Amino acid sequence: MDNSPQNDPNWERKTLEKLAFAALNEQRAKRRWGVFFKLLGFAYLAFILFAFVEWEGSEAVADKHVAMVSLEGVIAAKGEANAEDLVSALNSAFEAPNSQAVVLRINSPGGSPVQAGMVNDEIRRLRGKYPDKPLYAVVEDVCASGGYYVAAAADKIYVNKASVVGSIGVLMDGFGFTGTMEKLGVERRLLTAGENKGFLDPFSPQPETQKAHAQTLLADIHAQFIEVVKAGRGERLKDNPDLFSGLMWTGAQSIQLGLADGFGSVESVARDVVKVEEVLDYSVKENIAERFAKRLGAGAVDSFWRGFSSSLGGFRLN
Repeated sequence: MDNSPQNDPNWERKTLEKLAFAALNEQRAKRRWGVFFKLLGFAYLAFILFAFVEWEGSEAVADKHVAMVSLEGVIAAKGEANAEDLVSALNSAFEAPNSQAVVLRINSPGGSPVQAGMVNDEIRRLRGKYPDKPLYAVVEDVCASGGYYVAAAADKIYVNKASVVGSIGVLMDGFGFTGTMEKLGVERRLLTAGENKGFLDPFSPQPETQKAHAQTLLADIHAQFIEVVKAGRGERLKDNPDLFSGLMWTGAQSIQLGLADGFGSVESVARDVVKVEEVLDYSVKENIAERFAKRLGAGAVDSFWRGFSSSLGGFRLN
């Protein structure tokens, strides 16, 4: 009996099926190896990143260095410059056994008096706990209002000659729409329990009593601000009637007024004042996921908070 393929009427179909299955198995094998090498690549990158982080942390412990903390942007509870992150970074900087001094790099127009006050209080506490470890504030472009509120707690403040420094004052702003509403024929219907619950509502006329009360609040916070600056700067402050008026000055002028002590950058302060070349950044860094989650969470409440607080305008040190 002849069993050769030519005598099998289905030999061509069977041959094609074998070739197809062979090609399919080869593709599957390639995909498996592709996945394997991709996972191997990710593992390698993770190892490199882990090794770098471990190396950087061990360096901070092993070598003498200046510990730097950055205060960047508007000071706000949900912002990048918030008291929680700044306090955490400052504690790490002071606690590091081989940090010889702490440098607070500031580039901020101000912000929340509460957040700024919390950081100022923590700096003074840490300076008392670590009396041999000085804290120097180094101003870059701007150190105004709430930024200066924080800087006033430093042992010394260094600036650039063109830095903007000062603005020791408090503001509360908003809008009034009563005239516009009358022109448009819009009627404001506001119901409250408590005669001042609609405090400075932008869609209602501004009562003189509420305006006076707001001014009292501003004056009280301003007095707290002045007290903090005087406590931090002491006799270095010059007698100038405009010092606490909310005006701002250049870095050169701020030295003449006693608001700052000299010219310097982070590098020059480390090198010439602390006598240490190495500067390590202790600032709290958010990863992409944390930043997205924080902004998403802030955005979820932002519209509500804006509507709730628009009548007040908000107290700001800027």
